[in-house]
Amino acid sequence: MEGDNSQVEMKLSSDMDEEVGGNGVGEHMNHHPRPAYTSKPNQRSPRSICFMGIGILLLFIIGYLVGYLSHRRTDRAAPSCAEALSSDDSDGSAPIQTVPSLGWKDITALFKDKLSTANIESSLSEFSIADHQAGSAGDEALANKLMRKFRDYNMNPWTDEHFVRVQDPPSSGSNKITFRDQSFSESGFLSYSGTGSVQGTLLYAYYGQMDDLRRLQDLTIDFNGKVLLVRAGKISFAEKVANAAAVNASAVLIYPDPADYSIGEGTDLYGHVHLGCGDPYTPGFPSFNNTQFPPAQSSGLPTIPAQTIRPSTAAAIMGMMEGRDPPRGWGNGGLQKYKLGGDDDLVTVEVNNVLTEKKIHNVFGVIKGLVDADRYVVIGAQRDAWGPGYAKSTVGTSLLVEIARSISEMISKNGFKPRRSIVFASWSAGEYGAVGATEWLEGYLSSLNMKAFSYISLDGVVTGPTFKASASPLMYDVIQSTLKEVSSPSDSSRTLYSQVAGSNWESAVMEPMTLSDTAYPFQAFTGIPSVSIRFTSEKEYPFFGTMLDTKQNLDIKVSYSLSALVKTAGEIAGQMALRLVHDHLIRLNVEKYTSILRSNVALINREVIGLQASGRVPKTLKMQWLMSALGSYSRASRKLTSNIQNSDLGDFEQCRIINNQIMGVERDLLSPYVSPQVSPFRHILLGSGSHTLGGLRAHLTAIKEGSASADLDLLKNQFALTTWTIQSCANALAGSVWEIDNEI
Repeated sequence: MEGDNSQVEMKLSSDMDEEVGGNGVGEHMNHHPRPAYTSKPNQRSPRSICFMGIGILLLFIIGYLVGYLSHRRTDRAAPSCAEALSSDDSDGSAPIQTVPSLGWKDITALFKDKLSTANIESSLSEFSIADHQAGSAGDEALANKLMRKFRDYNMNPWTDEHFVRVQDPPSSGSNKITFRDQSFSESGFLSYSGTGSVQGTLLYAYYGQMDDLRRLQDLTIDFNGKVLLVRAGKISFAEKVANAAAVNASAVLIYPDPADYSIGEGTDLYGHVHLGCGDPYTPGFPSFNNTQFPPAQSSGLPTIPAQTIRPSTAAAIMGMMEGRDPPRGWGNGGLQKYKLGGDDDLVTVEVNNVLTEKKIHNVFGVIKGLVDADRYVVIGAQRDAWGPGYAKSTVGTSLLVEIARSISEMISKNGFKPRRSIVFASWSAGEYGAVGATEWLEGYLSSLNMKAFSYISLDGVVTGPTFKASASPLMYDVIQSTLKEVSSPSDSSRTLYSQVAGSNWESAVMEPMTLSDTAYPFQAFTGIPSVSIRFTSEKEYPFFGTMLDTKQNLDIKVSYSLSALVKTAGEIAGQMALRLVHDHLIRLNVEKYTSILRSNVALINREVIGLQASGRVPKTLKMQWLMSALGSYSRASRKLTSNIQNSDLGDFEQCRIINNQIMGVERDLLSPYVSPQVSPFRHILLGSGSHTLGGLRAHLTAIKEGSASADLDLLKNQFALTTWTIQSCANALAGSVWEIDNEI
């Protein structure tokens, strides 16, 4: 007997008659006469009486069993999917009968016990090396070490090889800046910068954000041909250079101001300026060996030179600059004086970076699930760094190994059986813009966005005492429940959640996911719900992208509590992964996007009403269809939540159907109307480009300001495609085509 599939086979009297030679179907099919025998009508042989007794007894037993099973099935209440999702008790998730598993409280206690500070410290020591730049011998040595670890843990390791093109410093080892006949050689560099020699008037532009540039425009300053001098921080190097190019500047110099970075006046700064992810010379497709593609390059590659300069170089240049004083607040820094620059402040920027090809390896291991082995969470960490990269990559790589070891031991020694799989990934060439991770996504895009349902990033996981995260809204609930179960590293009697319980936990913990986040291509390019977790400080960690990213400097920044912070970060990442592979239903809240869509549509509606009132937008442009698509998504998400609450966890097929609907939401928010080669970040809420809701609002602003880029026909097209992207997502979430109520 196996639940609803139980079957009982019974012999009827005709079957018995055939077996004992009595009259039946066989006699009608037999055309030959039977031998005659004589018997009295009311007389039975002992053999017939014996068979009759056995038949009566068998019928009685069958009737009893059928009645017992029917009564038992009526009394037994089927557990609901919602109960399993909301329960945190040890028996909160009723296991599928063929997959005996530990209770959730047992799982978390076991994982915390396995993830010890002693083992973490051992891994930190083992994976800390001075030189492991992407494609180097040190990088390959770490990859081989990870392969051995994953093999020891029975994780069936494999590698993914790519040949990528990156920019490295010139053969001379430095680029050159010349200001007022004084030359400065800079060993730091920005990969993917435009190359060549450019001369122009120097202009101090604060952090180089668009708001900063608009403030200078309000002062009637012309950017054409100017070389911008900007501080590091606030936004990525790539965004600074893209902003400068947008206002027709000729080059960009970036320096770490002593007020923001206490790194010493002679420290070189390294980074990249590709406004995108992956190999920019194979946009939208992978850089595998022996592939023949026509020449192509990413639209995010800059055409103007960009160079980092030391604080000492910035101080010397700023000390010689003339012109007016900067706007209020811009002079609050660590240099002795600040000037915007005058007409005689000519500077020459010479960048001679060289384009090289490197072979890189991503390393993987897998812990396979027992029910849905083809569905998996990915946990990843960057392996390479410009220099020592202790906070940037060593901590994350060590934690990746320790989480893998802990869960592997739970399976081999304690009987834990995950329903779904966990893939552990070590990425190379992360310093060049998540190149290794993005190439893997591009190579396996068709299968990954159907199979991988979450990504957890461990890059830069510990640089301070305060917990922060950036994630897909779908993952907010699992983050919140995990924080309620993990103790604070500074006070074991309190949970991390209790430390922010007095305020809105989302505003206290969650931050926007930016382009510089390794999880961003998973989220915005592939449509995989992603999260980056980190313990950080109010100020940015000053040693990223320098040769000072060492254990000693990190210890000082975290007050010598590194092991405790790493263990807590590991508990958060590990328990999120375990929750996602343990429950019958994937814990992603599809209703979370309803409020985000509603707030965006409300802002767009307000702008449209204002522009129609002023006559800048015709009244024929209707908000009706965008609002209708929002309503469709809202109804579909509520209906799925209702289905979850009324579903039977014992119904394996029903749970898989619901999980398919949950997994598809993030992917279906990628616009199908733009090319991944031209606009790789296709997510209409979290991506970038004209296809996003943010792009639609920006176009409305351009119309309001009378910008030359405003185009009403393009605006109507944006409305139509955005509307149908949301409606298509709602249709997929609603289920089968005959369940869709489509009014558009």
